[in-house]
Amino acid sequence: MGCPTTVRSLEDRLQRGVAFKVDGNYEEAERELKGILGEEPDHPVAHRELGLVYCFTGMFDESIEELKHAVALDPSDLKARNDLALTYTMLGMMEEARAEFETVLGADPTNSVALRNMQYFND
Repeated sequence: MGCPTTVRSLEDRLQRGVAFKVDGNYEEAERELKGILGEEPDHPVAHRELGLVYCFTGMFDESIEELKHAVALDPSDLKARNDLALTYTMLGMMEEARAEFETVLGADPTNSVALRNMQYFND
């Protein structure tokens, strides 16, 4: 990573991008997050957040790719894994969703998101 000022600037930009996403201003969120990735292409949280923006705007292939990239960059990020699993579930990709939720539960057996969603896979 860069100097502390650059790191802080990226964190500020990430917070702005997330705020835009939460407010439903997806175009600005995408612009902010892509700007971060232009400076730091391997920023896992920016990839995760961009994946969510894409999901919310119906760009599902792009969403899956961004979320998978976030997981590849930081396999221990359980939020990214849950987001990927939830997106898989929404798209009917149940085997992929189950595998991600099981990975989350392997790392954190009490993870409420994964536990709540795994009930759909238990017959």
